[in-house]
Amino acid sequence: MYQLTKGGNVGLATLSESVESVIVSLDWTSPTGEGDADVSVLLLNADGKVRSDADFYFYNNPVAADGSVQLLGKAPTGSGNQDRISFDLTAIPEDIDRIVVAASRYGGAHFGELDDLQLTLADSSGESLLRFAIDDADAVSAFIFGELYRRGGEWKLRAVGQGYDAGLAGLATDFGVDIEDDAADAELDSANSEPQAEPTAASVREHKPAALEAVPAPRRPDTETEPRKAPSRPRTAKKKVTLPKVTKKSLAENDSWKEARLFPVSALKSDRDREMRATSVLLSVMAQIPELGRRLIAAFGAPAGRMETFAEVSLPHGDTPRRPDGVIRVERAGKLWTALVETKTNGNALKAEQVQAYMDIAARRGYEAVITLSNDVALEGSPLVDVRIDGRRKHKVALWHLSWAEVAHQAQMLIRHEGVGNAAHAWLLQELLHYLQHENSGCHGFQNMGAAWVPVRNGIDDETLCQGDPRALDVVENWERLIRQVCLRLGGELGQKVLPVNRSKRGVDPATRRAGLADQLCLEGKLQAELRIDSTPGVLAITADLRTGKLRTSIDIPAPTQGYPLTWAKRLVRRLAEAPADLHIETLVEGEAGGPRGTLERLRPEPGDMLPKNGAQIAGFRLSLFKGMGSSRGNAESGFIRSVDDAVHRFYATVVAHLERPAPRRASSAEASGTA
Repeated sequence: MYQLTKGGNVGLATLSESVESVIVSLDWTSPTGEGDADVSVLLLNADGKVRSDADFYFYNNPVAADGSVQLLGKAPTGSGNQDRISFDLTAIPEDIDRIVVAASRYGGAHFGELDDLQLTLADSSGESLLRFAIDDADAVSAFIFGELYRRGGEWKLRAVGQGYDAGLAGLATDFGVDIEDDAADAELDSANSEPQAEPTAASVREHKPAALEAVPAPRRPDTETEPRKAPSRPRTAKKKVTLPKVTKKSLAENDSWKEARLFPVSALKSDRDREMRATSVLLSVMAQIPELGRRLIAAFGAPAGRMETFAEVSLPHGDTPRRPDGVIRVERAGKLWTALVETKTNGNALKAEQVQAYMDIAARRGYEAVITLSNDVALEGSPLVDVRIDGRRKHKVALWHLSWAEVAHQAQMLIRHEGVGNAAHAWLLQELLHYLQHENSGCHGFQNMGAAWVPVRNGIDDETLCQGDPRALDVVENWERLIRQVCLRLGGELGQKVLPVNRSKRGVDPATRRAGLADQLCLEGKLQAELRIDSTPGVLAITADLRTGKLRTSIDIPAPTQGYPLTWAKRLVRRLAEAPADLHIETLVEGEAGGPRGTLERLRPEPGDMLPKNGAQIAGFRLSLFKGMGSSRGNAESGFIRSVDDAVHRFYATVVAHLERPAPRRASSAEASGTA
């Protein structure tokens, strides 16, 4: 991989023969495991300015109308995040001379608090071509990582590494973006740019970080003296249609009547029937609802364009033609992006030889990708199938994986929280979601802890499980898959980002990290994980103790920065009025192993019992629920997977949802003046 240093540049044509489409990734990690940033892209003309505010792409304006720029969103990477941007360089307008790739932080955070900042560039198949590592980021809230620019008819990339003290607003203003001071007016202008109905309670709620309170928007003309002009940038607020969560009253004569469904499941009798039906249902809905189709394949390098999908396609392969489950084709500006689809349902595993054949077919036919779809969950550094990629081929094919849980998550996010363009699309998404969640569909997500689950549990019980046992590693990998699926399901229900937390040291590869966790499982008999949920005051921890058969869900909340300890205790008890009586509360004391503890039932009449008797400083409170865990490896009512999912959802609904995120700590006058 080509390494760039600050100020250096390189022509893309020298890195690869095919650079018509590239993916730029921005990475960072946080020493505390908490820290994020938002990417932004500016298209500049020869004068170094945007042509209009429409050339500014950020979290609320992620896709160019011509498909030349797509913000693909974040993916967790250990203790940090990776944000990816797709550029179709053939679609960049001729009068664009330079493309700035930047990121910003908000809420007083700055880039000096983050580690391992880097920019990487890959071709459309995902092969990494270039890396620019940044180790001198200062206390700035906006940062330019790099820029793509034209020279002599070719595209080049320059490593910039420049920070902005004035934040995103200052950076955007320098490049000619018109920043409004009133964010509400900005959204109102954009929403009024075309006649629409009044917003309803079902309209989408949009998150706006503090650093983007001022967003680019055209100034509103005086309607009495000046005719309204259409805005020169994409709207920052869109009316969306969502379906109500309340169940409609039925006109059926009795409860045995079943509502007619667009995608029936009663006729599904074999795995082959389930695979064919699931593939056809999903691909047809993807083609009809652009929001869903783009969400599912944008991260795979697919452009934003007209999508067509096909099922049961026959393709020549030696003496016997192959029949992949489906084909996805996306057309933009006369060019095609094509992917073969291989689907599995129920507990059926992907077959390496079958996927290998599709990779070979795709390479020969010039297709861009092969997408596998199953109930399994792919892990970083642990592929579901081993395939051989012929490095001699000029055309590269990327192998990607989707889980049915990810498909259901994206459908939930659209139908229940973010909304789609019209009521027909909303209803169609609801039908897709009903089909995926039906017990006969076979699209239930990860549902088996594997053959090693029972032997490992027995080995822990009788203390015969030794470090280095490969069965312990299998259980750790499946535990990680289960946690990722729990994140998807909880995030889909809440409409919030839920991500697993990785506490391993920076630079540790996934295989080494999992081997260490497997050894820890052999010694302690415990599986542990942490979830970070947006807008919650702490990290939700999960511990499965295989020795005792108990599941523990807990959260540590910091002590308030103002007020008296007794007031804190009383306020906490009031907020937990609806929590289970057996909720355990432990007071965390600075410099000590543990403080007072008790159940909520005992502490409700006497909140003062939570206070240390020696007057020690309170650091926070730990809230925990315990329940028995399922023993079987499957997803039945008595299974381990179901018990973990239920424990997390119960703990969030009865405890975490009633907690408030603490206000940021105020700096003292001495700290503000720099004398502390």
